[in-house]
Amino acid sequence: MPSANVLLLPEPGSGHLMSLIEAGKRLIGHGGSDALTVTVLIIRPATAESAAEVDAHVSRVAASGSGIRFHRLPAVDPPTDCAGNLQEFKSRYMQLQAPHVKAALADLDAAALVIDFFATAVIDAARELAVPTYVYFTSTAALLALTLRLPVLDEVVQAFDGAVDVPGMPPVPAGSVPGFLGDKKSPNYAWFVYHGRRFMDADGIIINTVGELEPGLLAAIAQGRCVPGRRAPPLYPIGPVIDLGVKESSEDCVRWLDAQPRASVVFLCFGSLGFFDVAKAHEVATGLERSGHRFMWTLRGPPVAGSRHPTDADLDELLPEGFLERTKRRGLVWPMRAPQKEILAHPAVGCFVTHCGWNSTLESLWHGVPLVPWPLYAEQHLNAFELVSDVGVAVAMEVDRKGNNFVEAEDLERAVRCLMDGSDEGLKAREKAMKMKAACRKAVEDGGSSYAALQRLRHAILRGTKCNGVASPGETHLATTS
Repeated sequence: MPSANVLLLPEPGSGHLMSLIEAGKRLIGHGGSDALTVTVLIIRPATAESAAEVDAHVSRVAASGSGIRFHRLPAVDPPTDCAGNLQEFKSRYMQLQAPHVKAALADLDAAALVIDFFATAVIDAARELAVPTYVYFTSTAALLALTLRLPVLDEVVQAFDGAVDVPGMPPVPAGSVPGFLGDKKSPNYAWFVYHGRRFMDADGIIINTVGELEPGLLAAIAQGRCVPGRRAPPLYPIGPVIDLGVKESSEDCVRWLDAQPRASVVFLCFGSLGFFDVAKAHEVATGLERSGHRFMWTLRGPPVAGSRHPTDADLDELLPEGFLERTKRRGLVWPMRAPQKEILAHPAVGCFVTHCGWNSTLESLWHGVPLVPWPLYAEQHLNAFELVSDVGVAVAMEVDRKGNNFVEAEDLERAVRCLMDGSDEGLKAREKAMKMKAACRKAVEDGGSSYAALQRLRHAILRGTKCNGVASPGETHLATTS
């Protein structure tokens, strides 16, 4: 019997691309059969820098023997009138791919299409060929619930200047609403309203989360509380969709950790786009020095002209005079990209000061490391609020969003001491992080919630029909087979 070919359509940014490829690996490897093949449709990024990055990712995966196939779509000229509106740009660029996606669906005999959540404008092209289409949501159930609810909120809310009701979690303060949703006049906002509507047209929504991590939100979505009068498509929480393998690292920063006591190090890292200016770096340095705790700080410098990616930091320029000498016995400032996954897996790490990107958050929870959120962009302020107020695995600190996400030294010092000195608040966050570690690992094992969701997804794809209904009380976030 020939394999069913599942096509994946990622947005060409590296984070979205690699997450969807990792999900594809799960589809292939799950069930121990060759019933499914996976082909990733590669869109040429708009910049040469991003294109080189995507090409490197594709080459590594192709050489890994994972079984993932690749098909490059014809080049499309990107929109040129989206200055400052990243979400609009991504959505319109994906929309322009629709004719080529339709051709690929026919040429590659697709059994199903899995699209990035920025690509909902191609759903109609798949429908014309009667190809079932699933949305892959790389972020949290909190953002999914808010996006699904957004078309309703759009009709009743004049401005997002007060708390926002998101079913399944505490009211979201205006300061925690993602920036691209805060301005109703923005094209970014208009596109998210559009995506929220189109999610309801999908044959299912695959989400990179764990049922035990966001149970209330997943139940609210499945029960139709986000879109009154309509049940959401079947949900498949298959997370954590991250590369779970940890390799031996010979980098000096990891060897430095080998000499530190267990759970004694504060690790600071801010993602592939996070960098600090002198003012922020000085506040961090002062806060860390006052805290008295060991630390490893990945500090990056500003990008060069024409690039989004940080450069290796000039420590003499960014750090206070004498800081490195005063803290050399208990701290390490790493001025380049660090092996974050290997560092979070190290037993010496006691907490993680992070931008709250979802992949980084999942990596931290996989290893049971509690967090101190320092959100910088995208949906990270919503992630930070959820991790503190709903999930309970993080300790908050004051982030001045209107002041370019500035954090004062005393706020960082307080949050670090709270987690590392064993205060009641810190102990609760640490205990909850360890519970989430166990839950995440159990979820992907045979019989776990994410394992079961992936099994249902495979069955739905192989049947070529929707999976209707909601799972048993122990799995209130999942759709069942019928």
